Amino acid sequence: MSARTFPTTDGADEVTLYCLEKRNEMPALEEEIAEAEEEGVKVVNSVGPKRIIEKKGKAAGVEFVKCVSVFDADGKFAPVYDENVVSEADADCVLVAVGQSIVWGDLLKGSKVELNRNNTAKADGFTYQTAEPDVFVGGDVFTGPGFAITAIAAGKQGAISLHRFVQPGQSLVIGRDRREYTALDKSNVATDGYDRALRQRAGHNAANDKTFRDNRLTFTEEQMKKETERCLGCGAVQIDEYMCVGCGMCVTKCNFDAIHLVKRYDGHGTTYEKLPMKMAGYMAKRTGKIIARSIKDAFTFKKD
Repeated sequence: MSARTFPTTDGADEVTLYCLEKRNEMPALEEEIAEAEEEGVKVVNSVGPKRIIEKKGKAAGVEFVKCVSVFDADGKFAPVYDENVVSEADADCVLVAVGQSIVWGDLLKGSKVELNRNNTAKADGFTYQTAEPDVFVGGDVFTGPGFAITAIAAGKQGAISLHRFVQPGQSLVIGRDRREYTALDKSNVATDGYDRALRQRAGHNAANDKTFRDNRLTFTEEQMKKETERCLGCGAVQIDEYMCVGCGMCVTKCNFDAIHLVKRYDGHGTTYEKLPMKMAGYMAKRTGKIIARSIKDAFTFKKD
């Protein structure tokens, strides 16, 4: 994003925000954008800086080009521009924000770790293991610039992989959730029988509009009741079968009686250490059935 300010006729500063993303792609909450516009900020979407305009050895403005798309088919940051659509913005001062770059130095010297063209490390997208078995990566050095929460998630999953790697006989993939999510097709869902109450909006405190204090009020008691009813009444609960052991502790601790544990079938589990041996028996039994069926099919002749 780029911004410029210049004095208006009443002596105040007018701010224009130039943004690569479209309105619905901006990395900000809709209410934050609305609040900025209420304070006089003008937002110009789908443009990117091309060059700094210079006059008499000084910065005189910024030239922008139209940004056609910000992300590629895989959702990665890869802006595409239309060089034929150009606009300019006057400025007497231009500040350039420089992002971080990856400098490995001698850290990977002598290792088998491979690097991509943008200097990020190549690794397995699930385990975060590189070509050097005992080297795991995550965050910007793996994906490039991204969100902090993505790096935090990579750190957690990488730690699980590291722990398994140093434990004898452990697998980096068995029993782990691959987190492969499919978007819900909202256009093909019947919601007539569900309570579709909207999210509550906080009140506005005009006294803090021109200060650095938060101008949003806290929810009233009535708003809190409506919001909790909306959240606890949706019925959309997903259980992680790899983590829930059915202890029922959540049922006893929930003061809203929103969680119920129901016995649907009898199941006998096993510990992770015994899982490979447990699976081996089923695999052998299944393999035997397949072989027996193959032999039977080989000696079965069709009648003319």
